[in-house]
Amino acid sequence: RLCVEDVEPEGGRMECSWKTVLLLVCASLGVQYTAIRTLRDSLSGPCQGAYRCSTRHLKDSRWRSLCDDGWTVEFPRKHILLFATTRSGSSFTGQLLNQHPQVFYVFEPLFHVQQAFTNSSSRLRRSLDRRALLGAYRDLLLNLFTCDLHFMENYIRPEPQDHLTNSFFRRSSSHALCSPPVCSEEGDADLPDEAWCPKKCAALNLTLASMSCLSRGHVAIKTVRVPEVGDLRTLTEDPRLDLKIIHLVRDPRAVLASRMMAFSDQFRAWKIWNATGRQPRYVDLSQITSTCKDMTASAETGLQRLAWLRGRYMPVRYEDLAFNPEKKAAEIYRFVGLTMEDRVRTWIEKNTKSNVSSSTSEWNHRYSTRRNSRATAESWRLGLSFDIVRTVQTLCNDTLALLGYKQVQSAAELRNLSHTLVENMTFETLT
Repeated sequence: RLCVEDVEPEGGRMECSWKTVLLLVCASLGVQYTAIRTLRDSLSGPCQGAYRCSTRHLKDSRWRSLCDDGWTVEFPRKHILLFATTRSGSSFTGQLLNQHPQVFYVFEPLFHVQQAFTNSSSRLRRSLDRRALLGAYRDLLLNLFTCDLHFMENYIRPEPQDHLTNSFFRRSSSHALCSPPVCSEEGDADLPDEAWCPKKCAALNLTLASMSCLSRGHVAIKTVRVPEVGDLRTLTEDPRLDLKIIHLVRDPRAVLASRMMAFSDQFRAWKIWNATGRQPRYVDLSQITSTCKDMTASAETGLQRLAWLRGRYMPVRYEDLAFNPEKKAAEIYRFVGLTMEDRVRTWIEKNTKSNVSSSTSEWNHRYSTRRNSRATAESWRLGLSFDIVRTVQTLCNDTLALLGYKQVQSAAELRNLSHTLVENMTFETLT
């Protein structure tokens, strides 16, 4: 449209003037700056005019830091994607990043995309393919990484009104979304956000959330809905992002055991098999084979010398993090360009040495992060039948070998926790 309104004839052709070209370049690289500034200038509340606040609004602590004359908009310097599969320890790992005061953390925002596609008409669902869904995933990730949380309104249901919503999935998992200026209350960092945030914070203001995002140096997003790391290539190559991918993997046998506990209805056939020792004819083996296929493909892609992933990919085994949480967390922090702070170390201490029993309600909460990490890393070996373990080992042989997980040949070997099934290994780039 700019080219239509501002063109200069040259040699019989209509071309954009240098001024318009400059505007177009700025628009493509700085659209988020324009969007946020426009939001600020058009707010009917505290911010009035270009970065000006009225005296009466400066009394509101939520706006004071955002509305003073020196407030500027800057893109976050680093973008972090915690890339994992369901029940691989990603909630715990994500919280390691969430504890840092300069990280704007979002828990599984792609949930809203999946729900919107699932709830669409059957005709529309039939017309959608894997590529379309992945495109929607990438589009949302890009907008969130550049702090446009209003883009979520395309998917949140019921649709937000005046940029306010009570339906933001797992908002309480993010310190940034449960603290000023987004939330007027200041919570106790020692209390679980799950219990505190919904009670104390009003509806989520997506405009305030976008501003809070812009005020922090890093944006971190956790997702378990992108199948393979290769699906993220366009994001790693986007000049607006400085993307780091943490690929969290876990022993597939442990993943299956955790899913059976957390998603009983979906894994009912597996639970019957585990209890009776007889494999039901209707058990869906793809529930684990597809996971192993994606995990292997992603690890093989990430470990190759590919230009688009060089310096941007870090594989992390959940077991290594569970056995040596502070050491592994420090490695993750170095990779993403952050310094470990005392509050992060304190959180690790409190959430990896808990005496919570596996029978308690807290442990059974599907997103719980408080546990004795060393004791629970291989506790699946006590609850999963050898028949199921043997089947998974056959189905996921390549995955186990690639990621350094030992196989067992008997029930006695499976139950013997004095011998770990996690091999010592350092991931090296494949030739």
